[in-house]
Amino acid sequence: MKTKQFKDELREAHTLELEQMLKENKEELFSLKFQVATGHLEDTSRIRTIKKNIARVKTVLRSRELGSEVEPKGN
Repeated sequence: MKTKQFKDELREAHTLELEQMLKENKEELFSLKFQVATGHLEDTSRIRTIKKNIARVKTVLRSRELGSEVEPKGN
């Protein structure tokens, strides 16, 4: 997924969805780190991508917490 699309998706997501994304990304990062330790990970760039995604999700959550960004309304 392109970075711009991902950022837009994050800003449109509800807080509960963002928290779920954060949890899933952290679990995937743990799994990838475990694969590195055992020598089974082939695509090491995936770790960097997941870390950046975690940071992006945390940034959106924090900006909502501070009130500089509003949670989208809908469904």
